[in-house]
Amino acid sequence: MAFEIVHAAQSDIGRKRLHNEDRYCLDATLGLYLVCDGMGGSNAGEVASALAVEMIHRHINDASQDQDLPLIGPSDPAVSLATNRLASAIRLANEVIYRESLRKSEWTGMGTTVVAALVTDELLSFAHVGDSRLYLVRHHTLQSLTVDHSWVAEQVRTGTMTEEEAERSPRRNIVTRALGVGWQVEVTIGETLLQPGDRVLLCSDGLTKGVRPDAILSALTRIEDMSSLTDGLITMANEAGGEDNTTVIALAVREAGDESLWHRLRQRLAI
Repeated sequence: MAFEIVHAAQSDIGRKRLHNEDRYCLDATLGLYLVCDGMGGSNAGEVASALAVEMIHRHINDASQDQDLPLIGPSDPAVSLATNRLASAIRLANEVIYRESLRKSEWTGMGTTVVAALVTDELLSFAHVGDSRLYLVRHHTLQSLTVDHSWVAEQVRTGTMTEEEAERSPRRNIVTRALGVGWQVEVTIGETLLQPGDRVLLCSDGLTKGVRPDAILSALTRIEDMSSLTDGLITMANEAGGEDNTTVIALAVREAGDESLWHRLRQRLAI
């Protein structure tokens, strides 16, 4: 079945931060979508997130032109080559960020989260490190395809803390994994087959800190236009306090030809 992916992205500084340390990539030709949320003093967070986006994009692009490009790190036989390639790209980014953090004292300790998606035909490959998230909406149900690598998420998983307590915890910003903090990083990967009608959302935690999942689901199912959807999600994050930078990438999966049909219908309604 031939798919069309309709997409939009938006990034916003929020209401409390002095600069935006989030970075993203949207390359429809490669089918690559990335959100990175940088951390570190002296603006080093934006350096780390920019390096992550650059290196992941470069590695996926190089692999699209050379199928024999070696993978970085181990290959998981339980998933596809595309999913292993995404993990390989993230490991490369980790190495580069860590090496650069040693080169300048003001970059010491810099790091970034990453959530990445790679669409190959009907397959959605995904990988993440940290607490930026990937959601799938299917049949009006919101499913998180990622599980945060964070201190509070670990407490929830072990039953030490409830979801409500985690949302209020002063330690909710502590991540347990990030790119660039060591020579090696553990990347969580997965994959799923897409279906027409699916919506996919990649976001930094600036959205999920203040906007509840039911409100995110409502926006994803209610707003048809992708640019209006991403604008609306940013507005929701800022109205909830805008404590952090917020970045969102929204994808709508449609059968080939559905988008042009939608435009024709809108034109007829306008007339």
